[in-house]
Amino acid sequence: MIPFENTWPYERSGKDFYLHNCPYCLSENVLLNMKSSDLDRAKESIKVHLIMPCCHEKMTILEADEDYFWTTDKLRK
Repeated sequence: MIPFENTWPYERSGKDFYLHNCPYCLSENVLLNMKSSDLDRAKESIKVHLIMPCCHEKMTILEADEDYFWTTDKLRK
């Protein structure tokens, strides 16, 4: 079981994916370089690596649901 502190919410608008804030550098309204197929793989619990465009940190997504990325990193305090 992945702890909730390892989650981060995302938004989908059409084919685009956004984060309201980057968990690493706190930049706002971050447009992700992510495809629908990447999200589909994450929903099937296939690991997806995402490089944040704002600060170039690497997020490893273990799972995803309709609202959250479940990651390997502790993103919440």
